[in-house]
Amino acid sequence: MTTTALQALIFDVDGTVADTEEIHRQAFNAAFIELALWWDWSAAEYMQLLRISSGPQRLEHYIGKMAVAENEKARLRALVPTIHATKTRLYRELIERGAPLRPGVARLMQEARAAGLRLALGATSSTTNVEALLAASFGREALGWFSAIASVDQVPKRKPAPDLYQRLLGELRLPAAACVAFEDSANGVRAAKAAGLYTIATPSRWTATQDLGAADLVLHGLGDPQAPLDPASAKVVGAPQLGVAQIARLHAVHGAKVA
Repeated sequence: MTTTALQALIFDVDGTVADTEEIHRQAFNAAFIELALWWDWSAAEYMQLLRISSGPQRLEHYIGKMAVAENEKARLRALVPTIHATKTRLYRELIERGAPLRPGVARLMQEARAAGLRLALGATSSTTNVEALLAASFGREALGWFSAIASVDQVPKRKPAPDLYQRLLGELRLPAAACVAFEDSANGVRAAKAAGLYTIATPSRWTATQDLGAADLVLHGLGDPQAPLDPASAKVVGAPQLGVAQIARLHAVHGAKVA
């Protein structure tokens, strides 16, 4: 039985395309100060909060765990939209200075475009955040690189629900079997797999302790000439860096197994 040829790569944004989580954490803490809440999310605490898919839900969870009276929790929950809007504004100001891209991401995107593959982005942050990141990291013309961009504010359910990926597949007008997804978190992997996508996980320092076993392939990164894959990963991939040829081969083998 023939398998579906690879036609598109779909990337999660935060943590997968760029190491933005530290900037998100700083923006949350700056928002807490600006609103006279004086909370402080340490790196270790934020790592645990990242198991929850969105900023507003993280705030709700954090408030729910606080040792305060229920009426105070209710007051704080009512502030969540204001807190998150303030955080988003501060994040956008910070991200305009740029964010470090994960190794291999820019190279792989360039290879994919040269090979005629389509690119898509699915973000758990807002559309404005995605646009700010693309402009800062790739230049404003980068918006034209992507055939589809969808953010969490455009779908009914957040990851691990498959809604974001289903929306992207609809915009691409492609079946899941023609695409490969790149994720860095357990919720992201679950969402991509629920949408029927072959999924490659590249955990960041923030998600390295999460269970990514549902992914089809887990790598510490994509590899670059200056930062090649570790020997074990290179053996699996068949090269010191993950490129279009390697992805197409892995995708084809997976399709053959499914068929």
